[in-house]
Amino acid sequence: MSDKRLSPGDTVGILGGGQLGRMLAQSAASLGLKTHIFCPDPHSPAFDVSATFTIAPYEDIDALNRFADAVSVVTYEFENVPGPTAAHLDAKVPVRPGVRALEVSQDRLYEKRFLSETGIAIAGFADISSQQDLESALKEFGGKGVLKTRRFGYDGKGQLMIREPGDADGAFDRIGAVPAVLEALIPFECEVSVIVARDLDGTSRSFDIARNHHENHILKTSTVPAGVSAATAENARVMAEQIVHGLDYVGVMGVEMFLVRDETGEKLLVNEVAPRVHNSGHWTQDACLASQFDQHVRAVAGWPLGSAERHSDAVMENLIGYGVDAWSDVLKDPAARLHLYGKSDTREGRKMGHVNRITPIAD
Repeated sequence: MSDKRLSPGDTVGILGGGQLGRMLAQSAASLGLKTHIFCPDPHSPAFDVSATFTIAPYEDIDALNRFADAVSVVTYEFENVPGPTAAHLDAKVPVRPGVRALEVSQDRLYEKRFLSETGIAIAGFADISSQQDLESALKEFGGKGVLKTRRFGYDGKGQLMIREPGDADGAFDRIGAVPAVLEALIPFECEVSVIVARDLDGTSRSFDIARNHHENHILKTSTVPAGVSAATAENARVMAEQIVHGLDYVGVMGVEMFLVRDETGEKLLVNEVAPRVHNSGHWTQDACLASQFDQHVRAVAGWPLGSAERHSDAVMENLIGYGVDAWSDVLKDPAARLHLYGKSDTREGRKMGHVNRITPIAD
């Protein structure tokens, strides 16, 4: 891995022009760094806050070469960056997080094998390549499970819940007859997540664990504190940092986990990882001295990480679809900070912004 470190005034290249790229660019600017966004969408909201941008397909080699020549380091805001794109750029300029993190996170089977080999607790899983594979695996999992495509699934897309025998009929065809995994169905209380950062020197810092609530498979709120024991919070941190060290990772990662409570107490099972800044970490923008976006920029620039300590309790709420129309009411709340993404049109199910409601921690 290259040990190149940036200086103020250098340029960070960002693959992807959505809201995460936008907020990364805003953090980079506050640290005296320029950004260059590369995205095929001419309406990308990140373009509004970036010094430079390129509109081109991720497979456009000439455009990628010009992009690499114009930046000091490359990072990305989404995990489905084409593998050949990342590898081509990595031969010319440091790509952080590295190509291996993309390879692991883009394929659910690879991800689960990596987590298992790293000693991370996860739900049982099986490799599914046919309806017959699915039926055999269901017998091992008590007839229940979650069938997920190995690639390109997010916000509930590319997955089917199987609770009864009839749910399995034709299920492999219904997800497109593509390579998949079956996960054992876990009776979890809620989903939680940890945002972890690791710098070029191998130092890692984790933000406090957040409790997440979803509506229609889309994250609605993240709440900190999460209402878990101190031991569980520490276990979450240890697992998250174990993952980034196992990948020799540089940057911020979101680690989603299931919280299970039974007669033995609380335990955590890792669900999946995202090799990027994460929606469930947006609360850090207003409840911490250094946000997840600051940490990511610092890490990919080769700079020391900031503090991950929390000075306030927080509830982050996503403004989804036409829920963004309440923006003027949010502005009237003295305990709320509004973040709008500048997207050109509102659609149902589209993340348009978020609001962080803050309660300072008493001394």
